[in-house]
Formats: sequence, structure tokens, C-alpha cells
Amino acid sequence: MTLLTVMVVDDSEADHFICNHTLKKYNPDIKVIAAYDGQEALDILQETDDHPQVIFLDINMPRMNGHEFLEKYSEIFGEKNCSVVVMLTSSDQQNDKDKSMAHKAVVDYFTKPLSVEAVVTLCEENKNICE
Repeated sequence: MTLLTVMVVDDSEADHFICNHTLKKYNPDIKVIAAYDGQEALDILQETDDHPQVIFLDINMPRMNGHEFLEKYSEIFGEKNCSVVVMLTSSDQQNDKDKSMAHKAVVDYFTKPLSVEAVVTLCEENKNICE
């Protein structure tokens, strides 16, 4: 998979900075769309036809957390969207991982911070997504 556009959904400016830096190391031309909670991410996704290939999603956020986002995302987009979701969170609790991975859109679960190696692995394991 050639990763060209991603969305980072996280309420932390520092985590946005780290993700942006890491993604630019992987591919300097990558477009990174920022959202600071699940509701903002849904609003952005509903307003555009150019959806990101991957959504990096935190769990613990105000207004709409990652689990709530996944429920709404599935309701709104169902099978119509080619974005996949990668959980990117500080939670290493098994119940958070199980709850996240139960969603069809979720393809992986990473703990912060995002690394170039994790992005490479993601792309190697998901070569058929949105090519």
C-alpha cells in the first residue's frame, strides 16, 4: 500500500506532532488530516469525498472517544468507505484492544508513540487497501 493520506484523531497536540513527524519520515509527501476528537473526525469525513486511507484513532478523548467514534463511523459509512482504522492509544488494556478489534474497520492496534516501523508493517500487511 502506498500511504498518501491519513487522518490522526487525538486530543493531544504533542501526539499530533509525533505522528506528523513520524509519517513525514515514512513519506515526506503524505497528507495528514488532523482531528482532535471523534466528532470532529466524523464531521471532516462527512464533508469530503477524498477520504484518508488510514485513520489513526486514540481511545481516550473528550466529547467523543475512540469507541464511540467506531460505533458512529460504522453506522454512517458501513461498507462504503475504504478508510481503515488503526487504534493508536496509550491504553494497553486487553478489554480496550478487544473492543476496538471487534470493529470491521479496525485492522491494527498500536500503543503510542507511532513509529516508522509500525507504519511500514501496517503498509506491508495491508497492500490491497485503496490502491
